[in-house]
Amino acid sequence: MEEGLKIFIEQNAGLITFILLLSLILKGFALWRAAQLSHKGWFIAILLVNSLGILETVYLLVVSKKYSVEIKQM
Repeated sequence: MEEGLKIFIEQNAGLITFILLLSLILKGFALWRAAQLSHKGWFIAILLVNSLGILETVYLLVVSKKYSVEIKQM
């Protein structure tokens, strides 16, 4: 690993960890919501594209707000 990159990672380990955890949490919520709404295309895109939370945030805040889930009671 390049020395400068190694130093950057060592100095910013907390920030990098925070960004990765936030990305993982957003991905989980977005995948759950896409599955709940049967958005197969979005589910696959979110699963495959690693965007550090950008795609997940767009889906959660813009796209999924237009839909609702109907709960059928038997």
